[in-house]
Amino acid sequence: MNMRQYKAEDLTRVMEIANAAWRPIRRMSRETLGDKISDMLNPEGDEKSKGLQVKAQIESGRYGIAVCEHEGEVVGFITWSISGFIGEICNNGALTSSGLKGIGQTMYKYLLDEFRKHDVKLVKVTTGLDWAHAPARRAYERAGFKKHLDSTTYFMELEQS
Repeated sequence: MNMRQYKAEDLTRVMEIANAAWRPIRRMSRETLGDKISDMLNPEGDEKSKGLQVKAQIESGRYGIAVCEHEGEVVGFITWSISGFIGEICNNGALTSSGLKGIGQTMYKYLLDEFRKHDVKLVKVTTGLDWAHAPARRAYERAGFKKHLDSTTYFMELEQS
C-alpha cells in the first residue's frame, strides 16, 4: 500500500468509499434518531450523504486530502486541517470490502508524518461513542491516540407554532 496526494479523478472513488464506510453509522443514526431527524440531517439520503459531504469538504479547498492505494486502486482516503499548531484528522475511510488489513494505519502514519513536517504539536480526531464507531475508535487507539474527552450530542425536534 502507498499513500499519495488526492487527484480530481479520485473523487468518485473517494465518495464511494465514504458512503460504504458510513453505511453502519447511518443505519445506527437512523435507528437511534428516527426517520424524521435522520432525513433532516441527511436530506440527500443515507446511501450518498457522506460522499456528498466529503465532496463538499474537498471542493472547499480548506482541507488536505490524500488517498491510500493498493495495486493502483484507491482503497482509502483521509482529510485533515491544520490550525496553528493543531492538526485535525477529519473525514477518513477505508474500503473494508477490499479485505486488506492496515489501510487505516497506513493513512494515519502518513498523516502524522505530514503533520510533523508542518510543525503540528497536537493532533485531534473526533468520533462517536456508539457501536457503529467502535472500529474507528480501535483504529485511532492503535495509531497512538490514548487521551480523550467524552461527549454527547442531543437532538430535539422543534414544533413550529
